[in-house]
Amino acid sequence: MPLIDILWDLPNDPAGNVAHIAEHGLVPSDVEYILNNPLRKERSRSSGLPLVRGRIPSGELVIVVYQQIDQHTIYPITAYPVEI
Repeated sequence: MPLIDILWDLPNDPAGNVAHIAEHGLVPSDVEYILNNPLRKERSRSSGLPLVRGRIPSGELVIVVYQQIDQHTIYPITAYPVEI
């Protein structure tokens, strides 16, 4: 992916994307790392939204589902670790 802007909700917004990924043990820097270093791009079978798979620096495999706002802007919907 080229350089991108990643939109985050306020951390104290209980319905926001920061709080949602925290429920899965992740922080925004984990998601940003995957978005900038994806191993594979796909589409979510449940929502049809784009997703990327990648490994965070700790080595954990993570999926990030996002909405493409425009050519350079992404809004992460959810992110979660997966078992191989």
